Amino acid sequence: MYSHKENVNILTALLVAHGVRHAVVCPGSRNAPIVHNLNECPHISCYAVTDERSAGFYALGMAQALHEPVAVCVTSGTALLNLLPAVAEAWYQHLPLVVISADRPQQWIGQLDGQTLPQSDALGRFVRRAVSLPEADAWYCNRLVNEALLDATADDLRPVHINVPITEPLFTFDVTQLPAVRQIVRTTPARDYDCLPPELVDGLLAAQRPMIVFGQTNPHDFEGCNVDFLFSHVIVLHEALSPFPSISHFDEVLADPSAVPAPPDFIVHVGDTIVSKRLRHFLRSATDAVTWRISPSGDVEDTFQNLRGIVVGDAEFILQALDQKMSRHNGRKGMDYRRQWLAVLKQAAGYATDYQPAYSQMAAVRCFEQQLSALRRATERDASFSENTQLSAHTVHYANSSAIRLANIYARHHVWCNRGVNGIEGSLSTAAGFSVVTPGRVFCVIGDLSFFYDQNALWNRNLRGNLRVLLLNNGGGAIFSQLPGLEQSPSANHFVAGRHATTAEGICRQNHVGYRVVNGMEALTDGISWLLTQESARPLLLEVMTDAGSDVGELKNYYSAIKL
Repeated sequence: MYSHKENVNILTALLVAHGVRHAVVCPGSRNAPIVHNLNECPHISCYAVTDERSAGFYALGMAQALHEPVAVCVTSGTALLNLLPAVAEAWYQHLPLVVISADRPQQWIGQLDGQTLPQSDALGRFVRRAVSLPEADAWYCNRLVNEALLDATADDLRPVHINVPITEPLFTFDVTQLPAVRQIVRTTPARDYDCLPPELVDGLLAAQRPMIVFGQTNPHDFEGCNVDFLFSHVIVLHEALSPFPSISHFDEVLADPSAVPAPPDFIVHVGDTIVSKRLRHFLRSATDAVTWRISPSGDVEDTFQNLRGIVVGDAEFILQALDQKMSRHNGRKGMDYRRQWLAVLKQAAGYATDYQPAYSQMAAVRCFEQQLSALRRATERDASFSENTQLSAHTVHYANSSAIRLANIYARHHVWCNRGVNGIEGSLSTAAGFSVVTPGRVFCVIGDLSFFYDQNALWNRNLRGNLRVLLLNNGGGAIFSQLPGLEQSPSANHFVAGRHATTAEGICRQNHVGYRVVNGMEALTDGISWLLTQESARPLLLEVMTDAGSDVGELKNYYSAIKL
């Protein structure tokens, strides 16, 4: 029988899954549930050592002899600190010591309760990763243990620390077997098309509903990517942050529940952040799906909560290797699923094209992207542009919040955006910095709060006429109006949404930036044309003044009216 503590049972099961076969255990009451489990588990051999200082070096010697991870388990308090000399030695010897410390509940740390001290980072820089396991969140606990054990057994072996808070009662052992746990694996294939992990290749070939999902990526990383067979057999969902010249209107599909195909059973996740909350929720609902992450860092990024494997390496190469594998095996099992998605995505794209928003920020972005597309086509036909100029002729940055969401409706090109942390600061400065080192025009589509927060980006003598700013000003953060329940707070407008009556005219004048303002649909088309085509030695800014309520209402109507 095993302990009734869920985090202890998840830890025990994953130690076995990741190949931990030996554990040095020290006496104590708080770590009794862990020691009990380790001793009960038939796959782990336990060795009792009373002195923690000695126990750490016992485990070190075992790791030296076995060249595999060895656990050492101690109780709460200063017991953990006694392991530091052995852990430091393991760090410099590149040995996979797995330190497991029992801990008191967080609320009792620093409250004059016995055997309590801040344990979660007590081993400092001498462990590659330190995690503290929650007691009531199985997915999070599972992910943390996987992260720690993957880091212990990476190519460059290092010690890790797993801290386990345990509340009383401690001594209930009534669980008949360890839980079935999700083990995350990580592999770095050789630069050979035949060296991909078979779990990835076989899983993709066998899947009935495979899907490839692209998050934010740098387009330069995929300039030579040729994966025509793969992309013609597996549905690919992506936003304007991806390296592709168009977007897939999956957000519109997901807004119409009657049109949504079944969740995927196999997911290949490439790139970083995904803007769409609908897509994240949809893929998290696929609880039986298997996700493989292609990642240059190898970090555990379990965005959809069903991650099973990580392939470390260059995404372009790995996708091309998958393409080779698919074509060799003529994999066609996912074709029906792809056709289902393509049918509804085509309808959604048609809906987006046909929808005529009233004057609003949505209408402004639609007009901007339509005119930009026409200008791009004209630029590509113009032989006077050199090849390099064509590639960088029109680069578009979108700020966070409403702006990037509108880009995902209308953009037909790659979009740059600071989605790493999704903050509103620095979007204009990033576009300005981009503009001073590129010959082509750089456009920044930005909301008012982001703009005024970062207005000093225009206070720079290096700026030239290739920087163009489309400022969407509705007097505050209208996106906050879309948060259910916030409207009930009297603080919503003034303190949360940052309501204001500021314009950019004075800022532009003091920084010698060309300025125009529009207040209606008739002037919008001419204003966008001026922003796109006007020759100027200094930056240009078009300020589009709209009503916050109309902006929110137009976007809500767009999604609520969808019937595919």
